[in-house]
Amino acid sequence: MLAQRSRRTAVILAWVGVLTPLSGLHKFYLGQPFWGILYLLLGLTPIPKVACAIEGVMLLTQSADDFAQRWSDSVAQASSPLDPTRVSAQVSALGVALRELDTLRQEGLISELEFEQKRRHLLEQVT
Repeated sequence: MLAQRSRRTAVILAWVGVLTPLSGLHKFYLGQPFWGILYLLLGLTPIPKVACAIEGVMLLTQSADDFAQRWSDSVAQASSPLDPTRVSAQVSALGVALRELDTLRQEGLISELEFEQKRRHLLEQVT
């Protein structure tokens, strides 16, 4: 597996899937072989071409940082223990977000229900 993946290569492979019958090459490149095989099996239908076009645009508009975090770090995280610095930063950011949310609730700008929904959403993001 590649530790660092190129966004440019992923976009090019996604658009190759739109323009040729070889759909799903970008899925193999991004480490999703199941989806790559599924795209190849459905290659005679327009479904993978549409999916490749949508994903090509999504990859193209995704920032380099988001791409690196989504596709490159997932391989590194899966093969190495958790980075304590990164975990600490996530916990700090979560604490700040929860305090800000609580302040909004106390000031009456959001209801208890909204507070609870947003709190759960924030906590679900940390895994």
